[in-house]
Amino acid sequence: MMSPRTVARTRGRTIAAAALVVGVAAALSGCASTTTKTAGAPSEFKQAAQDNAAAITVWADSTRLPDVQKYQQEHPAVKMNIVTYDGSADGSTYLQTKVQLFDRTGSGWPDVVFASPTDVTWASVPTNPSAKAFAAPVDQLVPASTLQGFAAGSLSPCQAGGHTYCLRNDIAQVVTWYNKKLMDQWGYQVPTTWEQYQALGEKVAAEHPGYVVGAVGDTNSQESYFWSSQCPAQQLVGDNTLKVDLTAPECTRMANLLDPLIADKAVSTQGFFTKGFDGGKVLMAVGPSWYGQYLFNSAFKVPAGQIAASAPLKWDGQSTTATGNVGGGIWMISSHSANIKAATDLTTWLTTSTENLQGAPTYPAYVAGAKAWLANPANKGYFATDVSDVFLAAANEVWTGWSNTKFSDATPWSNAVLSALTAGKSLSSSLPAWQTAIVNEAKSVGYTVVTR
Repeated sequence: MMSPRTVARTRGRTIAAAALVVGVAAALSGCASTTTKTAGAPSEFKQAAQDNAAAITVWADSTRLPDVQKYQQEHPAVKMNIVTYDGSADGSTYLQTKVQLFDRTGSGWPDVVFASPTDVTWASVPTNPSAKAFAAPVDQLVPASTLQGFAAGSLSPCQAGGHTYCLRNDIAQVVTWYNKKLMDQWGYQVPTTWEQYQALGEKVAAEHPGYVVGAVGDTNSQESYFWSSQCPAQQLVGDNTLKVDLTAPECTRMANLLDPLIADKAVSTQGFFTKGFDGGKVLMAVGPSWYGQYLFNSAFKVPAGQIAASAPLKWDGQSTTATGNVGGGIWMISSHSANIKAATDLTTWLTTSTENLQGAPTYPAYVAGAKAWLANPANKGYFATDVSDVFLAAANEVWTGWSNTKFSDATPWSNAVLSALTAGKSLSSSLPAWQTAIVNEAKSVGYTVVTR
């Protein structure tokens, strides 16, 4: 996925403790946003002159590099030039900058690239009037049945102007993590609603001070909590119109729920990936599917057989489940490729091959690949219970109203909210500043903003 934030996508930002920054970010690179609508996207795709014997150039990050190399080994007749780059992790604009250069010089474009979903916002439209969009519409290159095989909503970041411009590599659906050993020991029931979660947090604060049921201090914490609450913090309502309304009840209810838990220190204002965070004091965590291996196992060193996952939380009276997403990368095919067939075959294999995906570092977006991944003992043997059903269900419940935008949602959250929490202010009181920060970011990259 892109860094754990990306992972996310992941995405995409470096949130790991110093010893884990490189490893986690590489394994989880991506961006965490979902629906994309882009003005001016072309309705028809005209291929470049084709040569099925031409070599294809593939750009991949270091985490996905072994997969590309594996494809090359299994398909020796395909000529490939493989290049390692940052994969757009941590908000990098390297790919976009290089594509703009290639558009000016008229050559140099890679045929296939691994990137962040945010890259689709520019790759699906021409960088200048004389150029064509970098990304080819994959809905005109792969069968509809292939696209239908991805988890519900997981291709939303790839969609613009009626076409699909990428295939999703991985997703990071938010679930409810908990330490089963401690929950059983203390006689606590795993909550199924946000209201039960709040009540449990207050109980933990009173009976086991020092233990926490969550944290809001990471640069992607908003995606676990406010995205899961269906808060319209950044919701595309038109081709280039972004709705930003943090006064909506879906936003204020989450802030009001968290504020008492923060005050009681049941929810930490430090980030889970803050250096020195005591993972042994985490009773629960609302967070992405990669938390299990990359947070509890790798970072916190919680022994195997203690950590479990349950379904995303609902609000009382809510009939359907909605959850957030914290990471996930994509693969794009260049519209300039002289060997679209080879580029398409590679991209399809990377994102749908069950044999390849069973060993992926993070949860595959392709459903059959996800099932193969979950069947791999290495991906679930660490946990106290089987996470398969929880992961599979949550993957189809990610709310698509938190939109994929031209800017990173980490920046406004970090600047407006995390700084306020550090200063001892409440989440509720920081919502106006957060709104202003998002609006300013959106306008700076050309969005028309509505606030109701």
